Amino acid sequence: MARPSSSSSSMAILALAFLVIFTSSSSAQLSTNFYSKSCPKVFTAVKSVVQSAVSKERRMGASLVRLFFHDCFVKGCDGSILLEDTSSFTGEQTAGPNNNSVRGFNVVAKIKSQVEKVCPGIVSCADILAIAARDSTVILGGPNWNVKLGRRDSKTASLSAANSGVIPPPTSTLSNLINRFKNKGLSVKDMVALSGSHTIGQARCSSFRARIYNETNIDSSFAATRKKSCPFPGPSGNSKLAPLDVQTPTAFDNNYYKNLINQKGLLHSDQVLFNGGSTDSLVRTYSSNSKTFNSDFAAAMIKMGDIDPLTGSHGEIRKICSKPN
Repeated sequence: MARPSSSSSSMAILALAFLVIFTSSSSAQLSTNFYSKSCPKVFTAVKSVVQSAVSKERRMGASLVRLFFHDCFVKGCDGSILLEDTSSFTGEQTAGPNNNSVRGFNVVAKIKSQVEKVCPGIVSCADILAIAARDSTVILGGPNWNVKLGRRDSKTASLSAANSGVIPPPTSTLSNLINRFKNKGLSVKDMVALSGSHTIGQARCSSFRARIYNETNIDSSFAATRKKSCPFPGPSGNSKLAPLDVQTPTAFDNNYYKNLINQKGLLHSDQVLFNGGSTDSLVRTYSSNSKTFNSDFAAAMIKMGDIDPLTGSHGEIRKICSKPN
């Protein structure tokens, strides 16, 4: 048998080195069985608290999904949105997209307390957000998926990062939405599917006033109904709430897309998905095929959970979600 040449030996060593590097880096990534040995009861602990919170207030399910989204879009899924201000940093909670808007922090604190009882010091707050978003979706009638875990918690948060425009505002154009999601590694399909989380939850009058008074691509009776509790020009009525999905506001289904086809999107950033542009066909697909919507939504939530997590020795496992250790 011919002996391998020195160049082929070098190639073999290089290939082996690459394999070792690749394996060690990929093992630091997320996996669905991350806590199977260290905290097998984590899912039961999280779900019991989410179930209780959502049964008391259906809207809380939407709030927990939104917390996960607003966390992941600012410097990755690292639980930074949960951090309250300290003497060394101003956190993300008072940023424009979050102030008087994101909610559910008390529920996350209860989940963390429950999880700490079954396995102290093991499960990150970032992972709790990911599991709670899935559980909320399922409890409200949406799809299930296996949550990838192994994120660690950031030690700091950034007001400026949360204010930098990475979280799309309700005034977003279609190209704004496409670009902001693309910057996070999410496709147009992911963006349209994730927008379907607006099948649950509510929005404040201040976020849709301009749409109901100034825009023409809106059903007139729908606009008239919304105007009753959202006076122009404001600021009176600013905090009055309206359901994002006028048909089934507390059920996770595909009616959001049917509303868009009927020009009953509440936010400007909702209706731009069906307004003669490149996403019209996806909206039609999801409006007529709930199975496709559910599977695309689940896939997009998994992808969103992969945005820049802290793993391995980065970050920490917070003892209390609202403050660094």
